[in-house]
Amino acid sequence: MIEPVHVIGAGLAGCEAAWQIARRGVGVILHEMRPVRMTEAHKSADLAELVCSNSFRSDDQENNAVGLLHAEMRRLNSLIMHTADRHQVPAGGALAVDREGFSRAVTAALERHPLIVIRREEITGLPPPDWDNVIIATGPLTSASLAQAIHLSTGENALAFFDAIAPIVHRDTIDLSISWFQSRYDKAGPGGSGADYINCPLTRSQYHDFVDALLAGAKIGFHDWEASTPYFDGCLPIEVMAERGRETLRHGPMKPFGLTNPHTPDEKPYAVVQLRQDNQLGTLFNMVGFQTKLKLAEQVRIFRTIPGLERAEFARLGGVHRNTFLNSPKLMDPLLRLKTDLRLRVAGQLAGCEGYVESAAIGLVAGRLAAAERLREPTVLPPATTAHGALINHITGGHLVTLDPGPRSFQPMNINFGLFPPLARIPDCSSVATRMKGTAKLLAKKRALSARALADLDYWIAGREVAGDRRA
Repeated sequence: MIEPVHVIGAGLAGCEAAWQIARRGVGVILHEMRPVRMTEAHKSADLAELVCSNSFRSDDQENNAVGLLHAEMRRLNSLIMHTADRHQVPAGGALAVDREGFSRAVTAALERHPLIVIRREEITGLPPPDWDNVIIATGPLTSASLAQAIHLSTGENALAFFDAIAPIVHRDTIDLSISWFQSRYDKAGPGGSGADYINCPLTRSQYHDFVDALLAGAKIGFHDWEASTPYFDGCLPIEVMAERGRETLRHGPMKPFGLTNPHTPDEKPYAVVQLRQDNQLGTLFNMVGFQTKLKLAEQVRIFRTIPGLERAEFARLGGVHRNTFLNSPKLMDPLLRLKTDLRLRVAGQLAGCEGYVESAAIGLVAGRLAAAERLREPTVLPPATTAHGALINHITGGHLVTLDPGPRSFQPMNINFGLFPPLARIPDCSSVATRMKGTAKLLAKKRALSARALADLDYWIAGREVAGDRRA
């Protein structure tokens, strides 16, 4: 008799993991603490309850990375995507769902499956030793007792406080005719060259206009369950720093000292915005110290006033919110297992991804890996060229820990094309008019990345090897 796999948490990731395991003929015990113990955010006992938005974001598989992730999940027989498609409501190019109908349908599907047992109980500590194959998918509202148990096991804080997220910019949309590469005082840190940051200069008037825009910009409020959680002292929102005095930022994250603009060497910038490489591919750079509660549209508008970022495209915008996630690149192996306890896999937002679809996608892969392990089959990860593979690569090692080695350097992220390995050949847009060439090139690149991802995923599904596969 094959022993069941235990899945803790029945959000999107846990439900998808359980479904994928059961589809392989392996039993599942799915543990969910609601309604025995409710969270501050959930309103029902339904599984896969959508706490915030009812949108799964763009469904455009050719031009949008999350749409590509949708397409990949459909090909992998995802319960979450199948149910979302059945309960879709009008939302333009986005995939949005009837919130209650969606959750009830997921619950019913899991309750009907003969290989899935749902236990309504809270798991207050690490699983007992006889649970030898476990997926923890408890999400950003992981109970304090379980978070504490994980902390004691790994030696790392699970980060349950207002977590500050800085915006991330696609490297190829930064104007290097205005900005330049340089580390402060040309200092070469671990893994660095002494020219590790992209620097965007501001004059006195530009700086004061920027501060005015920050102070006047519309901000996002906190959810009820976040209100009592304190800020992390080292990561105050940039607008909060600005409120403490007009010169605060230029003596903090925007200080110009130790930097010389090679474009205008005789003119010292009054302030400088620095961007630091965020992934090993060098395709993404984060805005250092720019965590913010500005509304998303305001961030785009205000940050594009910074010289060098006028045409910036953002892989992720900033935020400050309560979250619980692991320092995954340090704590997890490529098969999503805790290095300190290989019987435990982590999936969903707790693993360090952001968003409904991304959480479910990591749950999908975790479920397939757990089932393969139970059946003693080879475990082969999706190629890094796919959306699933790119997400896993970011979580388990794609983030550049060496340039910012503290335990808080890793941040959750939505899927975006900046996480994908570069194309071997850039699409040719030479026939396009000059004023349209940049946009056309970007669209062609996205479509080429999507086409490559789906082709490589099909090879993976068929069991063939694709360059970049990682075997256990």
